[in-house]
Amino acid sequence: QVQLVESGGGLVKPGGSLRLSCSASGFTFSTYPMSWYRRAPGKERELVASISSFSDGTNYAASVKGRFTISRDNGKNTVYLQMNSLEPEDTAVYYCNVFRTTDYWGQGTQVTVSS
Repeated sequence: QVQLVESGGGLVKPGGSLRLSCSASGFTFSTYPMSWYRRAPGKERELVASISSFSDGTNYAASVKGRFTISRDNGKNTVYLQMNSLEPEDTAVYYCNVFRTTDYWGQGTQVTVSS
């Protein structure tokens, strides 16, 4: 079955960086686009970034463009989210996602940006 396991979250000060990882299994990872979403307290879940199956296409939410970078390693079945210049508004639970006839989600990893 499809499994997505996120890691790399934590507490960071404004202006800091974190790299999230999502390890995938149970499907042919290299043939599916992958995405990162986040849900901030009291807000709807929003798309942060997505990447095509062979990394030739990416897109980002306007709020993170220029600060976040999504990438993937198809040999390791892993997708990453490099987050730089973090702001308190980036505080959220971050989720890895794949759509494969239906949406699959990981358990999420908490990112807290606070001084």
